[in-house]
Amino acid sequence: MDKIKMTTPIVEMDGDEMTRILWQMIKDNLLLPYIDLKTEYYDLGLEYRDETNDQVTIDSATATKKYKVAVKCATITPNAARVKEYHLKEMWKSPNGTIRAILDGTVFRAPIVVKGIEPCVMNWKKPITIARHAYGDVYKGSEMKIPGAGKVELVYTAEDGTEVREPVHSFNGPGIVQGMHNLNGSIESFARSCFNYALDTRQDLWFATKDTISKKYDHTFKDIFQEIFDADYTDKFKEAGITYFYTLIDDAVARVMKSEGGYIWACKNYDGDVMSDMVSSAFGSLAMMTSVLVSPDGDYEYEAAHGTVQRHYYKHLKGEETSTNSVATIFAWTGALRKRGELDGNAELSAFADKLEQATIDTIEAGEMTKDLALITTIPNPTVLNSEEFIKAIAKRL
Repeated sequence: MDKIKMTTPIVEMDGDEMTRILWQMIKDNLLLPYIDLKTEYYDLGLEYRDETNDQVTIDSATATKKYKVAVKCATITPNAARVKEYHLKEMWKSPNGTIRAILDGTVFRAPIVVKGIEPCVMNWKKPITIARHAYGDVYKGSEMKIPGAGKVELVYTAEDGTEVREPVHSFNGPGIVQGMHNLNGSIESFARSCFNYALDTRQDLWFATKDTISKKYDHTFKDIFQEIFDADYTDKFKEAGITYFYTLIDDAVARVMKSEGGYIWACKNYDGDVMSDMVSSAFGSLAMMTSVLVSPDGDYEYEAAHGTVQRHYYKHLKGEETSTNSVATIFAWTGALRKRGELDGNAELSAFADKLEQATIDTIEAGEMTKDLALITTIPNPTVLNSEEFIKAIAKRL
């Protein structure tokens, strides 16, 4: 058969360890036989990031702004042990954080639902997508240990030198204090990304904070979301037959647990960090979780929600067999190919992405799966496949 043609490249960001091995297997077995694959390639493996002083990460994000669609393999965010292991010049920042900052994007994570991998929450029938704001709050916080009695204040010094002081606490003994911030511009980008993604996927959007307690910080998030929705999205949501509503974070948690799913739940940075792990674990596994970074300008970067599977990589290096789940990495590719097809009016490419996803789901539902899924499936007597066998089983169905 003729290979499916592409007109515009996808930005391809290669990664680290076991996911890098799977990346090549997926391309060789599931993509290259069917697609005349056009990508602009960037090696985000830790060695090359170190060699380029992380310039390659910046270049890949800039290319994403140019081509609008990227697909990313899992990458190492180095700690002290990794600096030693890889003989790094310095402890480079998270590539995901760098790319998020450049694209000003919001991360949307959703479980891949298959029969036989049942959610722990019995009434969850449809995926729940977590939209996580990716800037500020505790992740950019300043902290201090208070050694003894004394007064702590927040001080704002304007450019003209005038000061505004807000008391935090008068300590009568040792304690701790933290200051954190956010930016109106970043919150606006977060809101627009959420509203646009809800329209894109035709799902209801929930947003939750704790504005009753945090009457300035959290309330600002709530106000900005509402102002942007009222100004630009009310009619669009009505036309699409979807809704937006705000609720308190504790109310949202209670509603989520009793719901059937099938909506986007937008969260501030820390809430999104916690809730995305809760949702992924309750639906089955991080290896069955899609992740897409969406910018307010309509740039899309697809990746797996999990890490580089370090333990399996060390086994692989010793020549031992691994049974590593490649589903989320496959779905990163299908997400990017589908979006490329949509943007280019290439229906054949989008249809291929749908078929590859269906072949992956059909393989698992037929009882052929990697070890991690075999341990949690309700399918009787599943066949446990190694990393390569699983990809080849999908290729057979494809």
